[in-house]
Amino acid sequence: MADDWDYIDRKLIGQRIREGREIFGLSREGFAEMLALSDYYIGQLERGQRQMSLGVLVKIASRLHISLDYLVLGKTKPDNDLIADAGEDTYAVGEEYKTRDLANLISMCSSQELDLIEKLIKTILPYIR
Repeated sequence: MADDWDYIDRKLIGQRIREGREIFGLSREGFAEMLALSDYYIGQLERGQRQMSLGVLVKIASRLHISLDYLVLGKTKPDNDLIADAGEDTYAVGEEYKTRDLANLISMCSSQELDLIEKLIKTILPYIR
């Protein structure tokens, strides 16, 4: 079985970029402006026609509030190999990843976004408990 890093599919990365951009309702031009890049370049990335630098990759992941692991490899959870045979601790490890992911997302938010998130949590929490 090939290692994940043996082949990185630029088209899939581009698709994830486009999907992330669309989730936020951003046009290609608007997204490019946020990143201080050309919309033509963003289009090439989304079509998988260009390879990007690590700096651009990090900037895109940050603006879309997604992990580099997801952007590059499509992974949203830790490898099972890392937590195999953990028994009851598997749940705790999974919760630790969730907490870390949430903390990372929150750390990228503006104060206005944080205010909105706080209001949403306060509104939703009573209904899910």
